[in-house]
Amino acid sequence: MSVEERFLKYVSYDTQSDPYSETYPSTMKQLKLAGELKSEMLAIGIQDAHVDEFGIVYGTILSNTDRPTDTIGFIAHMDTSPDLTGENIHPRIIRDYDGGDIVLNEEYNIVMSPSDFPTLKKNIHDDLIVTDGTTLLGGDDKAGIAEIMEMAETIIKNDLPHGTIKIAFTPDEEIGRGTDNFNIEKFGADYAYTVDGGDIESVDYENFNAAAADITIHGLGIHPGTAKGKMINSLLVAMEFQQMLPVHENPAYTEGYEGFQHLTHMEGNCETTKMEYIIRNHDKQQFEKQKKTFYRISEYLNQKYGSYTIDLKIVDSYANMREIIEKNMHIVQQVKEAIRELGLEPTSQAIRGGTDGARLTYDGLPCPNIGTGGCNCHGRYEYVSINSMHKGVELLLKIVENSTK
Repeated sequence: MSVEERFLKYVSYDTQSDPYSETYPSTMKQLKLAGELKSEMLAIGIQDAHVDEFGIVYGTILSNTDRPTDTIGFIAHMDTSPDLTGENIHPRIIRDYDGGDIVLNEEYNIVMSPSDFPTLKKNIHDDLIVTDGTTLLGGDDKAGIAEIMEMAETIIKNDLPHGTIKIAFTPDEEIGRGTDNFNIEKFGADYAYTVDGGDIESVDYENFNAAAADITIHGLGIHPGTAKGKMINSLLVAMEFQQMLPVHENPAYTEGYEGFQHLTHMEGNCETTKMEYIIRNHDKQQFEKQKKTFYRISEYLNQKYGSYTIDLKIVDSYANMREIIEKNMHIVQQVKEAIRELGLEPTSQAIRGGTDGARLTYDGLPCPNIGTGGCNCHGRYEYVSINSMHKGVELLLKIVENSTK
């Protein structure tokens, strides 16, 4: 089975996670893919492959060399984003992409154009897997799963020299719970790599500091005919809260190292409104400043409308792993060397998001991120380069090969 055939098989499984669920995993349908991966791992010779009680798939490829080697881990996540449905995905392969517009769905006039998505220009003459414009694709992160599985089968089938390799596939990464129950001691790796989206020549070890802000606004509902001087419309107070945030700290205006706060959900009525935000910044001081802005706005509105108007709760989600990875830079440098050996020029970018690796790094398992060749994740314009996926498999094999030298 080729890496693209694996990928097309995996995206046929609906594994969308649910941020409002309290179960582990958050959706039981993720267990279907977990079971399939376990079966495949056993079939190719990973004898200890299993799914634990939290839906995490673990497996080990034991060393076949007498040389001392590091125990390297490779991790990808099974779930897809709640931002767009992952059910009934209809992928299509565009052979030898010519650099022009791609009509994803003629009926709904959904077109992916390089004028809107300039990254497409990097993929001219590649074979691309795209959506039909009504769902996401699932390249984030089933491309990573496919590449790890292809690497594992290649090593075992050809008896390539290797140290001990640890493999894990996690649920619920997209909702920030991918490593809540990850057993680092059981995993047993000296360090690991998440294989999770982005340019294939990029090895990344910076990510956002992240927090979630939940706001409940308590209004006062009065019949509008007699509301003068009495009504407090919580919907309008919510709008006021949003308008008091810095306008250019909206994700639609930011890039690179620029942070943002993003309103992800809002619902309510005159009496009660709930708002959910994510807060992101690579810089720790700026991150704390953003959180203080939320508190100051809440205090102001409580003074204006009454002390019980705004209930604000901010919870940190994960932290920038850079300061820890910089103490273990050899694990980044060896990936860059492998990338060079494949004829590519390595880069490192500030991840505008988070990975399982960020949490794992702070929990004691250094874990930078390797790209998969996916792009435009979490939406209908998501696509994956088959050429990059093949190159991704080569990269993983090269990392393993170099670890035995």
